[in-house]
Amino acid sequence: MADDETPSQTQESSTAREFSANGTSMSTTDVEAKLDKGNIEEAESSLRERLSLNSEEARTLLGRLEYQRGNVEAALRVLDGIDLQAAIQKLQPSSQQAARLVLEGVYLKVKSLQKLGKFAEAAQDCANILDAVGRIFPQGIPDAQVESKLQEMISKAVELLPELLKQAGKYQEAMAAYRRVLLNPWNLDNDCSGRIQKAFAVFLLHSGLEAGPPSLGAQADGAYVPKNNLEEAILLLLVLMRKIHHGDIQWDPSVLDHLMYALSLCSQTPVLSKQLEELKPGVFHRTERWNLLALCCSGVGQNKAAMNLLRKSLHINERPNDLTALLLAAKICSEDSQLAAEGVGYAQRAVDNAKGVDEHLKGVGLRMLGLCLGKQAKVSSSDFERSRLQNEALKCLDSALSFEQDNPDIIFELGAHYAEQRNLNAALRFAKKYIDITGGSVMKGWRLLALILSAQQRFAEAEVVTDAALDETGKWEQGPLLRLKAKLKVSQSRPMEAIETYCYLLALVQAQRKSSGPMKIDSQVQI
Repeated sequence: MADDETPSQTQESSTAREFSANGTSMSTTDVEAKLDKGNIEEAESSLRERLSLNSEEARTLLGRLEYQRGNVEAALRVLDGIDLQAAIQKLQPSSQQAARLVLEGVYLKVKSLQKLGKFAEAAQDCANILDAVGRIFPQGIPDAQVESKLQEMISKAVELLPELLKQAGKYQEAMAAYRRVLLNPWNLDNDCSGRIQKAFAVFLLHSGLEAGPPSLGAQADGAYVPKNNLEEAILLLLVLMRKIHHGDIQWDPSVLDHLMYALSLCSQTPVLSKQLEELKPGVFHRTERWNLLALCCSGVGQNKAAMNLLRKSLHINERPNDLTALLLAAKICSEDSQLAAEGVGYAQRAVDNAKGVDEHLKGVGLRMLGLCLGKQAKVSSSDFERSRLQNEALKCLDSALSFEQDNPDIIFELGAHYAEQRNLNAALRFAKKYIDITGGSVMKGWRLLALILSAQQRFAEAEVVTDAALDETGKWEQGPLLRLKAKLKVSQSRPMEAIETYCYLLALVQAQRKSSGPMKIDSQVQI
């Protein structure tokens, strides 16, 4: 049902413009003529007499007619003439038709206010609908005892309330509304509850607000309580994935997209792998599934498993020219000298296939090619071959920089490669450029600059750079810089100061071990 449709349609047709109630039918022509002249009372009286309706029911039908005709302001004027709060107080579970008409009147008013941009008022009236339903059915809505039109209207109101609060800018109230509509027994069908869960998960991920845990009253005994927005969003998305696995709701690729994003934020790619493995065949093409699983494996350092999956995906009988798979394979190979030669092949194919709409990825392919060639050079058996590979690596990185001139990673890698080739002036230029472009916020740039200055026998300047880097670096990340500083002091024949620096480094490592505990020696202090 479209948002602009009313929640329930009585037997009258919107095209034939006919009302039907209590076994009697009438054309809307006379009523429309009265409404066009502004005679709302006469139109109401005509409906009450011809269809045996009370005032609230007649006004609701008039409001619906005006709304369907596109006269939103007129519909609001008609519905404002109903004492909806008084009518709500009189509702009983046994009179569902009367309840439906009264609640429909409120809902039409809500939709009219929304169309007029009065979101706060619309949200208040929408909340009144849910309050009324709670009074009519204090034990929750019975599964088989509610007429379908009433249930449909309730479901639309439940889904609409959080959206109205978001449109009104009341984001904290929207958070509370989402929890209210998901926790209370509204007898929602799977599709409706799934849409609400997805909308809430997206809001938790992207709203920028911290919702805080649910209230104690909403927490079931023994149930896991999410600690923050991210955990709550992941739980909601996992519930949706479970519904998809069981066939309760249709496959929605955006659910998996949001779950990928959420799990990547907390480095929980193994959870994503499990979800991908549970998807039924046919949901994804198998190469897409292999590529995603490879990405998950790579994210947790399982590069061997990732490469096995990518080799299958890039087989000649599958998708040998898939650009993203080629780039991922090249990246993994660039980190392992034993796979570097294989990575050169993947990177070259990526460069060759980066055409048309994918041409912007040619720089990425050239960068991967340069890294693989550089890694391959380190295990070369001859000086000639090593020199050739290093020169090719530099050419590829230079070409990559022409595509992405402000890419700090390429600039750093050029500096490191020039330093390895003892072209210290070029290395120094790129190291300084890297610090400028990153604002000095990345420790490895300072360390590279200090190493290059040290290689030029400019030890005092290297020590000044190291001290500046220490000022910009968090305590637990200072290990490599402290070790470098100690070596610089030794190079300047200041052994006592070097010992003092090593003592500080040792104290830092011991403090980290104590704070992490005996089971967490995976120290953050890099030495």
